[in-house]
Amino acid sequence: MERENSTVVTEFILLGLTQSQDAQLLVFVLVLIFYLIILPGNFFIILTIRLDPGLTAPLYFFLGNLAFLDASYSFIVAPRMLVDFLSEKKVISYGGCITQLFFLHFLGAGEMFLLVVMAFDRYMAICRPLHYSNLMNPRVCYALLLALWLGGFAHSIVQVALILHLPFCGPNQLDNFFCDVPQVIKLACTDTFMVELLMVSNSGLLTLLCFLGLLSSYVVILYRVKGHSSERKNKAISTCTTHIIIVFLMFGPAIFIYTRPFRAFPADKVVSLFHTVIFPLMNPVIYTLRNQEVKASMRRLLSRHMVC
Repeated sequence: MERENSTVVTEFILLGLTQSQDAQLLVFVLVLIFYLIILPGNFFIILTIRLDPGLTAPLYFFLGNLAFLDASYSFIVAPRMLVDFLSEKKVISYGGCITQLFFLHFLGAGEMFLLVVMAFDRYMAICRPLHYSNLMNPRVCYALLLALWLGGFAHSIVQVALILHLPFCGPNQLDNFFCDVPQVIKLACTDTFMVELLMVSNSGLLTLLCFLGLLSSYVVILYRVKGHSSERKNKAISTCTTHIIIVFLMFGPAIFIYTRPFRAFPADKVVSLFHTVIFPLMNPVIYTLRNQEVKASMRRLLSRHMVC
């Protein structure tokens, strides 16, 4: 098919989360309240880690970056979704759709790789404590951070490159509230079997392998702490439990969406809502609520500013 056919579609119509006006209003109010409460909390976590000289360990460095990534990730879908709830016609341009898709996978993959880095950090801290400070020095931390950003970019650029080569000559209705690979591919007016296979390999297989690798690493860590003192063992178990909760919240929906052929399921939109809006904002909060040092630092920061 000629290249000019691929530019016939200049915009996509988003069918949204639901066609029910009452359901849309309910979701709008709930998401808005959640967004306005939790998002400032994420920025407060970043501010606390930046301002407290006692929170300089790699764990807090990566936690601050997790909060930044999650806050950024939530900006990709949630604001537009809230605006679309109030709009009669939900339209996104072709360029806007590709841009949204790029940043969705760029930041999503970056967070996935960050969780891998955090698991490595915990393994070194718990299983190699004598070498930890030398191995996880600031230079290494920044190198790992750069690597995960580059990994996220490489993953996303492959997704976008495959989409850009597809011809879109109609229809243009996306059965979702944002642009993502499974829905966009369905609108291409050509056979997309090979592209779907490549997408599943790029997104689904990568997600599944990272998920299994993370779970295996935490099993090894928990096995290694059996011989430690009760205090160290309890702290390690608490930390690993928090990480495992985040891994399931992050990877569970992603595996559901990307590791199967691109067929629609009734639960797809609900899973996507939690994956793109709810869980990203919750991840840093969960870490913080289970971390005594960060909670104490936040209380000190609040009391200091209240006194002033």
